[in-house]
Amino acid sequence: MLTIPRRIAFINEKGGSGKTTLVANIASHLALGRGRRTLAIDMDPQGQLGKALGLEVRRPKGSAIQLLVDSVLGDAAHPEDPDTGAIRPSLPAWPTRIPRLDVIVANKALALAPGLADAATTDPDDHAPERRLARNLDLSRDLHRYDFVLFDAPPSFGSLTLSVLLACEEVVVPVPLTFLAIDGFAELLRTMKMVRERYGHRALRVSMVVPTFYRRTRMAQEVLEKLATRFPKEIARTVVGFHVKLDEAQSHGLSIFEYAPRDRAAGLMAALAEELEAREPRPAELPRAGDRGQPTATRR
Repeated sequence: MLTIPRRIAFINEKGGSGKTTLVANIASHLALGRGRRTLAIDMDPQGQLGKALGLEVRRPKGSAIQLLVDSVLGDAAHPEDPDTGAIRPSLPAWPTRIPRLDVIVANKALALAPGLADAATTDPDDHAPERRLARNLDLSRDLHRYDFVLFDAPPSFGSLTLSVLLACEEVVVPVPLTFLAIDGFAELLRTMKMVRERYGHRALRVSMVVPTFYRRTRMAQEVLEKLATRFPKEIARTVVGFHVKLDEAQSHGLSIFEYAPRDRAAGLMAALAEELEAREPRPAELPRAGDRGQPTATRR
């Protein structure tokens, strides 16, 4: 029986939310601490996810752009599905030092992917380029190897973010505890509502809201309380502050668990990963065919 991995996108339409740090370290703990086979996909042309995990992103052997154009270009080396005859491409994933964790890196070329795909297509029936990411993942012969697929989405809404939303079922929203945080989150919720309605992607939902960059200020506390009031089921029990060791780890291309496993930040990242793992949809919440708890404590 093939594994159907959970597909989870980390998205905030405003930059500087900490999403890449969360993806890198939550993916690391799922693989290293929980024994989960994990694939992290960087869909942000800045390419920070691969750098944070010590991978070369400027001239990789394979990158995320292939997820948007390979099936269009038609690689004859890809085997065909014996049942349907459809090409089943392999994923351009890189192994990391962490067992069970692979990464698909990105670089600036990814920003050109929508235009390249449109120019390359020869399929008159391909009227939905925004669905190519989802289709290529569905076709891949490799995806069943993973328990989790985590996407690092771009920090603004556009064709790449739309592709990510159509390729995932769950969304994790890192929310900096700043004045405009609630408005930014509201914009994302409107975007998700549009995707559910316009594209029929009824399974799309917010799994977790992660407060980030907490400081002991009155404004941060007020924003945190508003988040807890407006999103009581979605808000994470773990709140992430400013942690120097997280920045230091990324500057060395390491996860926090490799760089400073006893640091408080490692405990926070582990707690977030385990909370996300525990939020797996109940059977009644699983998407139907064709569809693509109140916090008890706060760690600060």
